[in-house]
Amino acid sequence: MRASGLFGMLMAAAVGMAGVSAQAQVVVILSSKNPISKLTPDQVAQVFLGQAKTFYTGGLCEPVDQAEGAAVRTEFYQKVTGKNAAQMKAYWAKLTFSGNGQPPQSVANGEALVKLVAENPKFIGYVDKALVNTSVKIVLAP
Repeated sequence: MRASGLFGMLMAAAVGMAGVSAQAQVVVILSSKNPISKLTPDQVAQVFLGQAKTFYTGGLCEPVDQAEGAAVRTEFYQKVTGKNAAQMKAYWAKLTFSGNGQPPQSVANGEALVKLVAENPKFIGYVDKALVNTSVKIVLAP
């Protein structure tokens, strides 16, 4: 009886946590200093896949990832590129090995990413919408 009570509590906790993560919304951000106001999913995918080095307006861009294993990173790549974490790792391994590219630099968390993007208009990143402040702007909500 006690085990089933514990099982029920664990299931309730798991359902509750699933609800919390489902409420998070990943958004793509640029510095408030950057003149670009909107990007398409295809443009963002090209930047994060190393296929484009400039925004469509001609400005240089440098993508910044969140830490490997972060839920927001998984959600971002799934929504924007259609690739999961393992596929992205294989993609970058192939490009790196062949000398055709390097994966984006990464930061420890969303707060660090917002700070980095805010300070440099050439950086582009993605965070949970709840972390957005006036130092950055949302250019895509996939």
